[in-house]
Amino acid sequence: MNPLVAAVVVVVVVAVAAIAGLLWRRRDGRVRTIEPDRVSPLELGYDTAAFGDRATLVQFSTEMCARCPSVRRLLTGFAAAEGVGHVEVDLTHRPDLASRFHVLQTPTTLLLDGSGILRARIGGMPRRDDLEAEIARVTEGADA
Repeated sequence: MNPLVAAVVVVVVVAVAAIAGLLWRRRDGRVRTIEPDRVSPLELGYDTAAFGDRATLVQFSTEMCARCPSVRRLLTGFAAAEGVGHVEVDLTHRPDLASRFHVLQTPTTLLLDGSGILRARIGGMPRRDDLEAEIARVTEGADA
């Protein structure tokens, strides 16, 4: 192969990989609103007391997830607020839930309102400010 052609191919491959990486990183941790769906605590393997009165953060993890402990600490901090619950589901033992909730990466976090209705999802490490704003939005009617 001509060295000039090989160099051009390498530069193109590196550029495409860099652009794909930047796009993936930009999406990671963003809050996305999704189609509402009711989620039962029993479906996740918890009793009804595990869900918060105002909101619940459902964290999907796996045993080999490197970022899941950091997400657990972050979500536990939010769950310290009055009426906000946090539950963690290990998809290693519950692959059926990965299909049910379309989880393609761990960690993935779902935000449920006080009625157990799915309001938002976050793939990857949640951004603290975005998560705080979304919890406030979801729980504003529950304060009354």
